[in-house]
Amino acid sequence: MLVSLALAGPGFPWGTLVANVVGSFVIGFFATLSEPGGRLMASPGVRQFVIAGLCGGFTTFSVFSLESVRFLAAGHYLMAGTYVGVSVVTWLVAVWLGFVIASRLNDIGGLGALKQELENSDGDGHT
Repeated sequence: MLVSLALAGPGFPWGTLVANVVGSFVIGFFATLSEPGGRLMASPGVRQFVIAGLCGGFTTFSVFSLESVRFLAAGHYLMAGTYVGVSVVTWLVAVWLGFVIASRLNDIGGLGALKQELENSDGDGHT
């Protein structure tokens, strides 16, 4: 699957993939940072606006769907499968990374504390 992705070249919808990965990260990060007890105070309305409105508008699921169908219609079944598989996996990883980083910020007191913790780390994540 990764080989066909590497061979995809300029016909592969890289822009859509990257936009969706970045949007997924931001959704995971903001949702976690602004959850009850999180570092960022946001009302449910603001959370919905940012997550569904801004991030939802930034991500391009409808374009992803169209590109996938076009690959299938053109008989590029491996490319379609690769695109769908890589997209779903990278979106989930990006949301998870956003969640993990924001959770860490919630736990330790913000970006300054995270930087200090990383500087004081012995390289194995132990302080």
